[in-house]
Amino acid sequence: MAQEHGSPGDLGRRIAYHRKNLGLSRAELAARAGMAPGFIAYLEEHATPLTEGTLLRLAAALHTTADELLGGGLDRPPGQGRPPRLPETRALPPRECLRLISPGGIGRVAFGGVAGAPAVLPVNYMVRHGAIFFRTAEDGLLDRLLRAAPPDTPAEIGFEVDHIDEAERGGWSVLVQGPACRLTPAESPKDPGVEPWVGGERDVYVRVTPRQVTGRRVHGF
Repeated sequence: MAQEHGSPGDLGRRIAYHRKNLGLSRAELAARAGMAPGFIAYLEEHATPLTEGTLLRLAAALHTTADELLGGGLDRPPGQGRPPRLPETRALPPRECLRLISPGGIGRVAFGGVAGAPAVLPVNYMVRHGAIFFRTAEDGLLDRLLRAAPPDTPAEIGFEVDHIDEAERGGWSVLVQGPACRLTPAESPKDPGVEPWVGGERDVYVRVTPRQVTGRRVHGF
């Protein structure tokens, strides 16, 4: 008898997330996995136990692992899988770097914190017209740094985004460096594309103008 796998967490949500991350429709995922599109739709919308074979086929079609779909790596830091045996690292041109981060999501902002000590914080961000926007708390560490900077010499910060594909043993990282400025309410984007996951009042918009953009991609073999 086929072994049944339950759904520890939202299996359907993870299937939908990986599918959309690959830019696949439900029909395209179904074709890859050898399943009916209606079955994919049902999986994404209902808590459904899967046989081991079905789970493995979905994981392969989504370029991930069965453990990842079941939420086994939820609290595990990324990059703990096996590294590639023959890694190949390629520098990315600035245009490709900006293309990779343009969908927005979660990045990390690095700046001088208390007493000049470095601070790194995760933020939800979006890219508009070549600039990076995110929100921070008024009178927080970053807000105080930006307000203390002279008007003609804005604070320089680093902004990093990365992606790790443990199933393919590869990934990429992009580092943006440039001046950051605190926007007034009139200057702030009207697009509600930056919604901080952590909640709370983060009403100060920050704009980072890329001055230097570097990146690299690691291919696994």
